[in-house]
Amino acid sequence: MLCVLAGTLGVAGSNFFYYLAIESATVAIAITLQYTAPVWVLTYMVLRGRERAAWSRVLSVALAMVGIALTIGLFHSGLKLNVAGAAAALVASFSFAFYNIVAPSLVRRNHQLKVMLYTLLGAAVLWALLNPPWRLANQGYNAPQWGFLFAFACLSMLLPYVFYFNGLKYLDPTRAVIASCLEPVFAILFAAAFVHERVHGLQVIGIAAVLAATVMAQARSRSEDQSQTKALSCL
Repeated sequence: MLCVLAGTLGVAGSNFFYYLAIESATVAIAITLQYTAPVWVLTYMVLRGRERAAWSRVLSVALAMVGIALTIGLFHSGLKLNVAGAAAALVASFSFAFYNIVAPSLVRRNHQLKVMLYTLLGAAVLWALLNPPWRLANQGYNAPQWGFLFAFACLSMLLPYVFYFNGLKYLDPTRAVIASCLEPVFAILFAAAFVHERVHGLQVIGIAAVLAATVMAQARSRSEDQSQTKALSCL
């Protein structure tokens, strides 16, 4: 049941409201507000007593937030806040946080591929109800287009989730969600490497901030990891 909820409220919810936020506002606003998820994850874990409000945790979350904002150019692009888009992006961040809170405890009790299967199945069933398959079939795509969609689904969804669910065996929710903040960093770096997009000075600072936050989040003592694992196993 938790796998289905992780798929519907977590994976499908975060994707739907993220794209809704892009439609209503901008990519920069949507991705920045969606990646406030580490704040909600850390807050929940501290309130539930599953993590300590150590200064290193708080600082790593704050550093990741600032880094994301700098990386996508929030401070120098003259963006105007759209209330509907901002609200949708915040809902996306709550869904993303929910998914990162629930999934680690699931993969510690079950095989990660089994958890991934039921999670993605739950998301797929929800999308099939909201957007029935025959609507997609009526789009009139040719064979190369179907091939591209299949390859895109495997490379952008299936393969990343295999690695992510495998990583959740070793990371607690806060560290996992902070590590996910590397997504826009690599998007910027790949764009610079393959399509020769220019990386600005503030983006470099933002990338460094996210990398530093990720390193800080991972640098914890073995004893703390053991106590964290014991607390999660009790759920």
